[in-house]
Amino acid sequence: MTLQQEIVGNAMQMAVVNLQPGQSVYCEAGKFLFKTANVTMETRLSGPSNSNGGGQQGGGGGMGGLLRQAMGTAMQVGQRALAGESLAFQHFSAQGGAGTVGFAGVLPGEMRALELDGTRAWFAEKDAFVAAESTVDFGIAFQGGRTGMSGGEGFILEKFTGHGTVIIAGAGNFIDLDPADFGGRIEVDTGCVVAFEEGIQYGVQRIGGLNRQGIMNAVFGGEGLSLATLEGSGRVILQSLTIEGLANALKKAQGGDKQGPTGGLFSTHAG
Repeated sequence: MTLQQEIVGNAMQMAVVNLQPGQSVYCEAGKFLFKTANVTMETRLSGPSNSNGGGQQGGGGGMGGLLRQAMGTAMQVGQRALAGESLAFQHFSAQGGAGTVGFAGVLPGEMRALELDGTRAWFAEKDAFVAAESTVDFGIAFQGGRTGMSGGEGFILEKFTGHGTVIIAGAGNFIDLDPADFGGRIEVDTGCVVAFEEGIQYGVQRIGGLNRQGIMNAVFGGEGLSLATLEGSGRVILQSLTIEGLANALKKAQGGDKQGPTGGLFSTHAG
């Protein structure tokens, strides 16, 4: 059964989901907006894959099944804590008829509904996840240490697998690109990546060498030392506003310009 949803709004979009009897969705804690009275809400530490008391990961009943379920939940919570994600999910189901529930991201910007058919996973930057059908599994993917340490952003990614609809959000406006249309590779500000399909190779590269132009790019260009690289063929979603850019603009408006006259390595943004 296809999830009926509509993304509405402009500068700060929201997703309005119509649930049929038997359908359920879950969201990251803090992304819920409203619901009709016949939609139940339950907060759990577990995602959908081990929240049904013996489904995919239960592996049978009895004490052994409960122990495996508890260990699976603990592993999920530990991964999310390490990634800096919310520790809990909120689950919604309609009772006695169709119901409606609304969700939104936490920054002004767009939202996008992605349809998973089980053949390709999707990866998203931390905090992009808003809500998903119970048939979609939420996980944490850790990039290689070299990529993460050099890039800062992109070391930890959200991973979505299974079948159904997952809703993500970002800052500013979105643009959809396929690196295959641009010679197989695009290079972007690390903070602009929202999500990409499985099959896209994600990495981080240094801007220039340790020469005059490389130093100029790093110190005065506003990009620091690294760019994200996306290679292959598949869908990539980028955002026009970075969280660091928004934070610096707000600080400047409050009379505390933390970026200085040059940006780049002279920025004192602490995250």
